[in-house]
Amino acid sequence: MLDRRSSTRRSTLGADKAYDVADFVGELRARKVTPHIAVNGTVYKTGTRRKTAIDNRTTRHPGYGISLRCRKRIEEVFGWAKASAGLTKFKLRGLPKTTALFSFFAAAYNLVRLPKLLTQQPA
Repeated sequence: MLDRRSSTRRSTLGADKAYDVADFVGELRARKVTPHIAVNGTVYKTGTRRKTAIDNRTTRHPGYGISLRCRKRIEEVFGWAKASAGLTKFKLRGLPKTTALFSFFAAAYNLVRLPKLLTQQPA
């Protein structure tokens, strides 16, 4: 999908901490893509931290933090779908049926979020 981009400008790609690998980050940088990947700060049994492939070139910009917060909001939706809505495994086959089920789930999630959204004051 990165190779199908029409723009030659630098873009960003968000991913979770499983993609915090030097080879993957190097490939992104070679394609002029800034990796907005969550840092995998796993602590080993010896007490040392895992070396991350994301350096200060990326993390120093405010856009990196914004990107991680947006990704977290998106992940919360899918976490709710798996935990509460029972969508760990689709029991339907075919694109029309799965599309309908996912649309139903999205509507249900919006109803769950509605009271919180209504109590927020406009900025």
